[in-house]
Amino acid sequence: MYANCQNAGLIINFITGQGVPCDTVVLLLMFPIIATIIAFLRQIVGIKAFGIYTPSIVIFALLGTGLKYGVAIFVSVILVGMVARFLLKGLRLLYLPRLAITLSLVAFSILVILMTGGSLQRTGLAAVSIFPLLMIIILVEKFIAAQIEKGGKTAMVLALETLIISLVGYYVIKNGYLIKTVVLYPWIVLLTVPINIFLGKWTGLRLSEYWRFREILKKSK
Repeated sequence: MYANCQNAGLIINFITGQGVPCDTVVLLLMFPIIATIIAFLRQIVGIKAFGIYTPSIVIFALLGTGLKYGVAIFVSVILVGMVARFLLKGLRLLYLPRLAITLSLVAFSILVILMTGGSLQRTGLAAVSIFPLLMIIILVEKFIAAQIEKGGKTAMVLALETLIISLVGYYVIKNGYLIKTVVLYPWIVLLTVPINIFLGKWTGLRLSEYWRFREILKKSK
């Protein structure tokens, strides 16, 4: 992100003056905004995804990997997780050992991707930090749990919706104007509280439900 705190407000200057990195301060301030956007997309628009926490960590992982490589790794992790579940299905293993094997296969597949990126002179891919990779790998557990509980098709839809929300959040958090506003006026983050109170009291139909029940709504008119 590489936020610039040179022209920051008093609060940011005080915090960074205590030795806290500027990027850390800005990312923590952006987190409530990201969480609120995810809550809006889920509560009003009707995009389900894997909760709020998972899309949030994927967004920050995309910041660390870069959008192009992050999306490629995200898709690879989901595909490997899906194939691994199919291959291990016949062994009738308990959930945790099966998950451990799947995570191992995902780790090896990412290692192959990084190695391939290095051999193709994709230095940005080969040099991706371990922490964003681990954040994306965490997604596998959610994906497998969704497969078991709701079926493969629903799990794929949830994974796709998680990716869509993550992309929206990524572009929001990369918005230079928003970053400058938060740096100058960090108190603006507090506005997410009344927004979430409004979202928490929302009882109307979600936008996706208007489309889903469009025939019934037409007949009711």
